[in-house]
Amino acid sequence: MFSRKMVVIVGALVLIAASVIIISINSRRSPLADPTGGVAVGLFAPFQEAFTTAAGFVSGIWRNYFALVGLAEEAQEMRRQLSQAKADLNQYEETRQANRRLRSLLNFRTRTASDAIAAEVIGRDPSPWFKTIIINKGYTDGVFKASPVVVPEGIVGLVVATSAHFAKVLLIIDQNSAVDAKVQATRARGIVKGDPTGRGSFNYVLRKHEISLGDSVITSGLDGVFPKGLPIGRVSEIVRLSAGIFQEIAITPYVDFETLEEVLVLAPPERHDLQEAP
Repeated sequence: MFSRKMVVIVGALVLIAASVIIISINSRRSPLADPTGGVAVGLFAPFQEAFTTAAGFVSGIWRNYFALVGLAEEAQEMRRQLSQAKADLNQYEETRQANRRLRSLLNFRTRTASDAIAAEVIGRDPSPWFKTIIINKGYTDGVFKASPVVVPEGIVGLVVATSAHFAKVLLIIDQNSAVDAKVQATRARGIVKGDPTGRGSFNYVLRKHEISLGDSVITSGLDGVFPKGLPIGRVSEIVRLSAGIFQEIAITPYVDFETLEEVLVLAPPERHDLQEAP
């Protein structure tokens, strides 16, 4: 019924228990009064030694187990603290960059128009056919239709619709946008329009004007919308056709519209006539 291995284990346990009992009884007597005590000790001491060793081994495993549990808890707490530190560092970096952008925007506002309104970009048109953004300021904040929108790098676009607390801005890279502009170096005039590539085309520039790659294109101020001298972009491609009176010029805007987060809204040319009613 019982296997040999089981019998051996049970027998060993019985012998160990017996040895413990006998030694315990003998320990209460004087060694001189019990001549068989030495025999009992010699007989059962090996079993007691084995029992003590086994008990110490199990106790060591138990202590190591709790030590490992404690180390695992400490490691988990350290990982939590590391994650929190990374989150705090990321938040600090975001705050630092936002402060840098806002300082640049504030300095630019001081140089251009002290009554310019700072706004945050909160939405973008998901359609590939329209290039517009939504800002978190409306007519209750002093933002009106036809207000120019700029950043320190250059012009962004034009407010085309407003509500009480929000406004839609048509970017200069939209195909429906048009800005009267000129080359800063040669003063050659033309119209900057958006195109599907996200760049801009500098149209109606006469062939007689010398235009070079890298030339800066700025607002002329003649459209009555954007103030004169604001940067738009640089000339990135020139095609001089064999026929016709105009050149084909492509420009790359100075503003990175994909990373745009804060803007300045300038006063429209005729604020009172263009104010929208609630």
